[in-house]
Amino acid sequence: MKVIGVTGLPGSGKGLIFDKAQEKGAIVVNMGDRIREVAAERGADVGVTARKLREEQGQYIVAKLTIKKIQELLEEKTDAKIILIDGIRSAYEVELFENSFDDFVSIAIFASPKLRFERLQLRNREDDSSDYEDFKERDQRELEFGIGTVIATSDYLIKNETSLEDYEKEIEDLLNELIN
Repeated sequence: MKVIGVTGLPGSGKGLIFDKAQEKGAIVVNMGDRIREVAAERGADVGVTARKLREEQGQYIVAKLTIKKIQELLEEKTDAKIILIDGIRSAYEVELFENSFDDFVSIAIFASPKLRFERLQLRNREDDSSDYEDFKERDQRELEFGIGTVIATSDYLIKNETSLEDYEKEIEDLLNELIN
């Protein structure tokens, strides 16, 4: 089974690749879900749990928990041909995944800041700012985690700045290549 890490800054269009992969029978493992699971077990706030987990077990605990989850899925002998990881932010996380899964590949989704900001305005999620300065600060936090290095060194890069149809086709073509 192939394990694929997907990265990109907020608003780049990562959600569509997960949707398309799931349509093909893939499993998506969200790194943030690992924190939410531990928070639920502890009966604690997600943000507090994320901070405490890192204090207790190191900066890369979320990647390690994600690896554990994927290994559990692999042991279940699922029919899925691929597992996608949502939430990779650092080169060290990529290294952990590469060392844990022989067939690991990474995909980066790129779009310009202006276009991503416009998209965030349209999707209007709770964590999406309507203020451009706040948006830039969020990008800076992501870049400080190391996501820029992950994007720059990914095995595949999809530039998502054209039509939705073109982007969907590029995703389909890449997924078909990786699955077969």
